[in-house]
Amino acid sequence: MARSSSETSASGRAGAPGRPPGQDDFSEPPAHRWWVLCVIGLAQLMVVLDATIVNIALPSAQQALGFSNGDRQWVITAYALAFGSLLLFGGRLADLVGRKRIFLIGLVGFALASAIGGAAPSFEILVMARALQGAFGAVLAPAALSLLTTTFTDSKERAKAFGIYGAIAGAGAAVGLLLGGILTEYLDWRWCLYVNMLFAVIAFLGGMRLLRSGTSPGRAHLDIPGTLLVSGGLFCIVYGFSNAQRHQWGATSTWGFLLAGVVLLVAFVWWQRRAQHPLLPMRVVADRDRGASFIAMFLSGAGMFGVFLFLTYYLQRTLLYSPIKTGLAFLPMVALLVITSVTTTNVLVPKFGAKPIVPTGMLLAGGAMAWMTALDGNSTYVAHVMPPLLLLGLGLGLIFATAMNLATAGVEPNDAGVASAMVNTSQQVGGSVGTSLLNTLATSAAAHYLSGRRPTPAAAGQAQLHSYSTAYWWSAGFFAFGFVVTFLLFRPGPPRVAETAPDESPSPAAL
Repeated sequence: MARSSSETSASGRAGAPGRPPGQDDFSEPPAHRWWVLCVIGLAQLMVVLDATIVNIALPSAQQALGFSNGDRQWVITAYALAFGSLLLFGGRLADLVGRKRIFLIGLVGFALASAIGGAAPSFEILVMARALQGAFGAVLAPAALSLLTTTFTDSKERAKAFGIYGAIAGAGAAVGLLLGGILTEYLDWRWCLYVNMLFAVIAFLGGMRLLRSGTSPGRAHLDIPGTLLVSGGLFCIVYGFSNAQRHQWGATSTWGFLLAGVVLLVAFVWWQRRAQHPLLPMRVVADRDRGASFIAMFLSGAGMFGVFLFLTYYLQRTLLYSPIKTGLAFLPMVALLVITSVTTTNVLVPKFGAKPIVPTGMLLAGGAMAWMTALDGNSTYVAHVMPPLLLLGLGLGLIFATAMNLATAGVEPNDAGVASAMVNTSQQVGGSVGTSLLNTLATSAAAHYLSGRRPTPAAAGQAQLHSYSTAYWWSAGFFAFGFVVTFLLFRPGPPRVAETAPDESPSPAAL
């Protein structure tokens, strides 16, 4: 019944006179939309895996360019800073200028930045290229997700599409570790950046051929004060947590930036309630399910990137795995995450809704992190590493696709870009905060363990294991908190038709 009403509403809008030329017709799904999903998924994979692919290549890059251990974090941080702080601006830009146009611009810019980074003759050029990658990634990622949101409007097709997209978002970081290991070991570290050019060319050609042109109807103004406030606030938050890796929490360069970030974000919320054309309309975050989805993406991002960072160190330094073998070790988790994501959005969410699914995923992921605290120098992959990895893949598969679907369901077409940007912002800032915080806690735990002990190789090895265990416990805590929050916020029961105005599309997740 809901399906037929949706179709009736869609057909009415399709024939409505007066739609300005060049604007997207959101009522009719485009032909070849599954090929569109391939193009969008490839672009999203490129952006997500680039957050980790350089991690594997970093030792080789450091040796080639001769930068110090203190400077090496900027190769990672420059990308995270630009990406995290500009995402909301990129999302609104897609709404105003046109999603196809911004998507293609993002692809070209990302490819050029990758080429500069791959050919970088110095550390400074490499860091600049990574910052450019992050900036164009912030334009590209929300455009990709908003294109997915407006392309798949049928509830069943939307569930399948978001299942696949959620799997890519969750598995991309692990794929980056594997691909980075292969390229570094068999070619050169520079190919970890050059490979993006191949992805970008394929996605660009597909996007030119398949994506619809035009902009969404409605707002044609950019909220410049809001853009400056939120970009500055997110920059300070990510930069402050990044500084915590090198300085104490009491250092001005740490708490000063964190405090400034909080003040700027509070000012941003205050301004959004008063702005005539807000960058982030409060209606986008006011919905309970949507707000719970943003929180779920933030907390799962914080916990997930912890396991990628510390389990990678454990496999390479304790079990002495090669980069390729380390990447392969994550594949069973990736496979289960993909299967679970697709099954969840197609079978479980329509029957039970998000309330039992996302909290269950949080519990499973938290249990997996707690399980990993038992890993030691005598652990083996099959008996001790793979079981908690599989449990983590199951938990993340329940979380990602469900949260991404509900976070963008029911939004107005001219808000699709900024809603999509909020999803990416939540995951990216969560990952940056989680990685910085966990790394600081792990380093402190290792130093505390060695205090009063003789600095023997055996003691240093145990200190590392203790630091990993500390990080896993804190990651488990993130997921436990996520369980409580999502259980309280998500509405019970199967998805319902969104409360929309008569001229708005009903929530695809609710059909």
